[in-house]
Amino acid sequence: MMGTRQRGSKERKPTRLRPLRPPMRGWLGRGRGESTYLQAPDEWRGTTVQVCGLWPYAIGTGTPMVGVPLGRHIHTGATLCCDPIAWFQRAKLISNPSAFVLGKPGLGKSTCVRRMATGLSGYGVMPLVLGDLKPDYVALIRALGGQVITLGRGRGHLNVLDPGEATEAAHRLESRGYRREAAQVLADAHGRRQTMVSALLSIMRSAPPSDREETIIDRALRVLDARHPGVPVLGDLLRVIKDGPDEVRSVALDRGDHRRYQDITENLEASLIGLTSGGRLGETFSRQTTSPMRRDTPMVYDVSAVDDSELDLQAATLLACWSAGFGTVNVANALADAGLEPRRHYFVILDELWRALRAGRGMVDRVDALTRLNRQRGVGMAMISHTMSDLLALPAEEDRMKAKGFVERSGMVICGGLPSAEMPQLTSAVPFSFTEQQMLIGWQDPPAWDPATGRETDPPGRGKFLIKVGGRPGIPISVQLTSVERGIHDTNRLWHEQSRISADRQEES
Repeated sequence: MMGTRQRGSKERKPTRLRPLRPPMRGWLGRGRGESTYLQAPDEWRGTTVQVCGLWPYAIGTGTPMVGVPLGRHIHTGATLCCDPIAWFQRAKLISNPSAFVLGKPGLGKSTCVRRMATGLSGYGVMPLVLGDLKPDYVALIRALGGQVITLGRGRGHLNVLDPGEATEAAHRLESRGYRREAAQVLADAHGRRQTMVSALLSIMRSAPPSDREETIIDRALRVLDARHPGVPVLGDLLRVIKDGPDEVRSVALDRGDHRRYQDITENLEASLIGLTSGGRLGETFSRQTTSPMRRDTPMVYDVSAVDDSELDLQAATLLACWSAGFGTVNVANALADAGLEPRRHYFVILDELWRALRAGRGMVDRVDALTRLNRQRGVGMAMISHTMSDLLALPAEEDRMKAKGFVERSGMVICGGLPSAEMPQLTSAVPFSFTEQQMLIGWQDPPAWDPATGRETDPPGRGKFLIKVGGRPGIPISVQLTSVERGIHDTNRLWHEQSRISADRQEES
């Protein structure tokens, strides 16, 4: 049987047919030109109007095309348009108009967000940088024709009792018959002033004021609104508390005893004296506002003059900037709701978020409130930090959990190069596949050294980001600057010239 089967198999051996035309890799067989590598054909991209004659081979790009042109897909070269406001408002791709950007320093996080801000300003959205600590956004805002407000010791003042444009907006609303809306605008402004005074006292004392002191501050502010002409400052508030009018003494519960009132308000007066006499927080908040913020133009608070060693002043300045910024947003929304002004959307940028969170108590809660209410306020947000470890390094456990929620609640997460130790913490907040994790780890490798020129090449991860929306596959992109952007985004201006101090001294000698 076996011999019969072997003979049958030899009879059924197929003969190899020679193809009529060469297949994709050339003629098959040794010495006939067969190629082991199939070279990819050239690709061109264009609109259907420009390349209509090439229609049979046209395919879709597969990446969202709604929003600011941010970069090109690393694998396909397709253009990606992406920004939190367009993806939330028009494309309906995310449920929250916010983005959280993570990545090691020097890989282009701020540049990516500046590209979004530049594009959104073209769509009519106002970029608001409420506390630029480096500064990275001053040149951009100037190029956009916006407002640059400088704060710091001897550089500018921000009066925390200044209601800003709220008073003018309330009068305008009341004159048009919107009395309830006008009262709401003034009530919001009053609440922000009281919150800011309490926040400054908390930073000064490293402890929050008591309930009685907060009530005294609230009543003293109302006395100021009724009696003081113009915009009051902290010194006026201190004077009212010292004078002790009947309205304030009634909530202080002094029982008609002036000495008892002085005992109750002694600590409060001491703290306010520290705020008004140039103590640890300087005079930044105790004088009239140097440059009032406008609601109809891009704006940046340049707080780079505040030294990193002055954590209390840095925290107080950031809180004051955020309070003034969102107060302006509330005024703009109130006027737009009444139909007195067109609707304005703002793109709020919180760069170097880890430094703001570590600046002092209350910062995490403040950012937490912003991230939860940004959709109701009509603002888009971009929060920038280095790693998840920065957020999880806060001293209090509750603050660490709140900071982790910033990433979890963001509409999109944009990641640059990150170390491998960061992956467990990152994937606990946003699911990343193994391939995506390896891609992010590869982008944080150090640059190569070119022995011919003696210089380092660009880091492999510079300008490369992975955009994640929930559990969807990430979109890897490369952000490349235009010639105009390179002139504006130069953060190494101080390194263009070499230090020649020693050479000059030698020449003088």
